[in-house]
Amino acid sequence: MLKQLKLKIITPEKTVYEDMVDSITLPTTEGEIGIFPDHIPIVSALKSGDIVASKNGEHIPFAVVGGFIEFKDNTLAVLADFAEHVSEISDDAVTKAKARAEELQKMKENGDIVDFEHFESELERSLTRVKISDKWRSRKYRK
Repeated sequence: MLKQLKLKIITPEKTVYEDMVDSITLPTTEGEIGIFPDHIPIVSALKSGDIVASKNGEHIPFAVVGGFIEFKDNTLAVLADFAEHVSEISDDAVTKAKARAEELQKMKENGDIVDFEHFESELERSLTRVKISDKWRSRKYRK
């Protein structure tokens, strides 16, 4: 049996995923990296994008926004501001995310009083959901 590593994806609301996987690719602020069993210890900041775990030759994709990772002792802990499995992003959620992003953009352009930190994080979350959903929509992946 091939060596595996433990992946834990945690948000402030819940544990999104926890299982043994073969490898993981993820977006860090320094660029996309791949983590395999026995990788050197690492701590890094995450940027928005997709985390893709591989298990038995299948992809397990997640949309992620912000946070940090820590890898040590063959365990990758992902502490994300927002994360969800691609299968949870419905067409309705994508449509709502696009509408909300457009609404927030119009509020900003009209000079409405906007909490810019909240605006920026909500806009990033909406756009990431749309981008990652579109990327994985036509591909096969493990749920």
